[in-house]
Amino acid sequence: MNSLLNRRALLQHTAWLAASTALWTPAHAASTPADTADTPLPARARLAAAWRSHGDTPACGKDCDQVGVLELDWQAREVRIVASLPVAGRAHGLMTEPDGGFVAVATRPGLWLLRCDAQGQLQARHNLADETPLRTLGGHVIASADGQWLYTTETDRQDGSGWIGVRDRRTFQRVAAWPTHGLDPHQLTLDASGALLVLNGGLPRSADGRAIRLEAMDPSLVRLDTRTGERLGQWRLDDPRLSLRHLAWSLPPEPAQAPLLGIALQTQHEYPTERRDAPVLALWDGERLRLANRQPAAAGYGGDIAPGPGGGFIVSGQRVGEGLLWHPDAPDRWTPIARLTEPCALASWPDRGGVLLAGQRGVGLWHPVHPPAMLPWPVSMLPDNHWVALA
Repeated sequence: MNSLLNRRALLQHTAWLAASTALWTPAHAASTPADTADTPLPARARLAAAWRSHGDTPACGKDCDQVGVLELDWQAREVRIVASLPVAGRAHGLMTEPDGGFVAVATRPGLWLLRCDAQGQLQARHNLADETPLRTLGGHVIASADGQWLYTTETDRQDGSGWIGVRDRRTFQRVAAWPTHGLDPHQLTLDASGALLVLNGGLPRSADGRAIRLEAMDPSLVRLDTRTGERLGQWRLDDPRLSLRHLAWSLPPEPAQAPLLGIALQTQHEYPTERRDAPVLALWDGERLRLANRQPAAAGYGGDIAPGPGGGFIVSGQRVGEGLLWHPDAPDRWTPIARLTEPCALASWPDRGGVLLAGQRGVGLWHPVHPPAMLPWPVSMLPDNHWVALA
């Protein structure tokens, strides 16, 4: 049995090593359409996204922040804007709904949440300026395990303390609040037990969201009980200048394997050499928070993170123009899977291991068993850090 398991692991590792050589660039992608794969990809994908349009737009004038639905048509080789909704300031995190719609949340210091249906039509909007005490949004939202509540990361405007807003899923009204035991809470997720995991980015901020007093940084990962808000655990890296920003669960190849939590880091070091060499990936196994063994030359900035094939992670190296793959079978190696301008938002698609990358000029597809492809944006637009695939 042990030899069979070892052989299976070797085969999986070999397949990943072969797949990871499929580096694409815009020029490469233009000559390798997605429909040349042995097993065709789904013809279309729809994503909920946030972006800033450049130039004049009929909906909202010049340089407008928008939320909406984008359709990727691989056969026609084009991106279509199915729906767009002007919003007051940047949207950031997005969450899919069971009915095919989505929720979008403003980034710090955000004051609104909204819900759209599967076609991108506005269903509900909520303004935090009407709430007491006034807290601003940190840019991310998730649903509770039973689907009744929403959890939002928030910051108290008076003292900068971090909070979780517990909200009625239907109305967005806040019904409870729990401290995050840190500053600058950002992305959050649930673990297998149903407990809430929160990334405290650790940055002291001014009322308008600017980072201040970097010497006082204190980033941490916190685990909270979703019945009481009680703190169940808290973990820190040795270097307090590494802000914990975004997270994703790995997809292990074997069901019995426990997933890892991957955390994308963003450096706040003072000196250029420190920023250049700063790590971009931390790992949490349920007991220990640590840096990945070796780090890529990514200028210390992981824009987004998504699960990769075989239990690995894909990190968008936004400042170096690369999508980067880390795999637990080769923990000392990073593989560039894409090179494009300003890659950031990542979305898993269409199945385990594939990813859609949003860049400055368009969207790229990388998949371990399909040829790469890229589609240009239909207008001048700059996507935000995140997008999510819709059913």
